[in-house]
Amino acid sequence: MNSFTAREIDAQPAIWREWAAPLASQAGQIRDWIASRDPREVWLSGAGTSAYIGEVLARQLGGNLRALPTTDLVSVPKLAFDVPGGILSIQFGRSGDSSESIGLIDLLDAHRPDIDRLQITCNADSALARRQGPGPGQTRSLILPGATHDRGFAMTSSFTTLYLSALACLDAQFDAKDVLPRLADAAQAVLPDLWQHPAPLPDRAIFLGSGALTGIARESALKVLELTAGRTITQWDSTLGFRHGPKAAVDDRTAVFVMIHPDPRVARYDHDLASEIRRQFPGISVTTIGPGCDISLSLTETPADPVLYVLPAQILAHRWSEALGLPVDDPFAGRNLTRVVSGVRLYEWQA
Repeated sequence: MNSFTAREIDAQPAIWREWAAPLASQAGQIRDWIASRDPREVWLSGAGTSAYIGEVLARQLGGNLRALPTTDLVSVPKLAFDVPGGILSIQFGRSGDSSESIGLIDLLDAHRPDIDRLQITCNADSALARRQGPGPGQTRSLILPGATHDRGFAMTSSFTTLYLSALACLDAQFDAKDVLPRLADAAQAVLPDLWQHPAPLPDRAIFLGSGALTGIARESALKVLELTAGRTITQWDSTLGFRHGPKAAVDDRTAVFVMIHPDPRVARYDHDLASEIRRQFPGISVTTIGPGCDISLSLTETPADPVLYVLPAQILAHRWSEALGLPVDDPFAGRNLTRVVSGVRLYEWQA
């Protein structure tokens, strides 16, 4: 496994350990700044995988957090731009230079300069890292370690570390200096087994989870879809939502992955669905992910734990891409999909 993607997946524990102390320091300053600004509403924005970071955070922390993908805000600014002041816009980006990342900055500059901004990116040379708003809203940037600026097509270490970094900035009870090393130990314990876990190549793969893990299921499905260049069709849903129509996708060539929620009250629903699918489709692979499951995770019992649930899909996506004979770091060979989305035509918005 000489791909950048494999190395970036395996590098995550080391990245988290090294980032723990610097993150704790910088996040503390950012939390103080956010408290001083006292936003009534916090927007969590990004495109694709970066949007899913906001989705997981909003479900994990609740409160005044609102997941608003940049792809939605740029195309339909009225979704949020009419909300009166007291707003903090947090934008995530691996490259920090995608069309929609720059588009949202331009829209804020032109139409809502009063909104505060926290721009979190893996690329120190990007627009997200360098551009400041005209005011009166204030701008802060958090630049992740260079190792998180994945060279592979798919976001792996960038996704998990962007999530952890935002978590440290938003949750005053989250001690990155303490949790990230423990999280790294938990990931390091499971990664070698995941590379060896039985995983026949399916025609379809479905990922399911409850609460914040619904967002992780969505990211897991995207990883497989991306790295197999769409040859393995994927689906994601909430555990209970899956029965209401989407379950029609299951056939005898499907692999189903059910993320078991760490809250035992929620986990009852996850276990019930996994048992139901096994009973109704005895010939297919149904894999549970979580403590004491088919893919067993050791959790830190903190809001950081969702990143552990995405590791199986990162590795499965890599293994299935190889099995299909695809170049894992660029499965589309630069054709219809590229690592950084650019060249999107954006239209002027009249408020």
